Amino acid sequence: MFLTQLLFLLLSAASCINCIELTQPGSMVVTPGQSMSLTCEVSGYSVTDTSYCTDWIRQPAGKALEWIGGICGDGGTGYNDKLKSRFEVSRDTSSSTVTLGGQNLQAGDTAVYYCA
Repeated sequence: MFLTQLLFLLLSAASCINCIELTQPGSMVVTPGQSMSLTCEVSGYSVTDTSYCTDWIRQPAGKALEWIGGICGDGGTGYNDKLKSRFEVSRDTSSSTVTLGGQNLQAGDTAVYYCA
């Protein structure tokens, strides 16, 4: 019975219609004071579709998720007040990507970063 249910779940996931997928790169190490750039490839919706926004969040080890900022289909952006001076979210409509740029990074910026 369990095997049948598992197989059904796998088949259901494999046959997803109108799925949204966000793909981002693997890990990277940045020295304090340096800058970084993380790119998220979007599929399943257009980065210019005004029904959608793409955000970046991060999670330091052992801590809660923290919203960094995002960009919406109309090009409008929003940022966490305490991070907006060092982080920027941009998009490339030709490649359907959303990029998080960070500058003057510090040890406190160590985290797992996600696009969402």
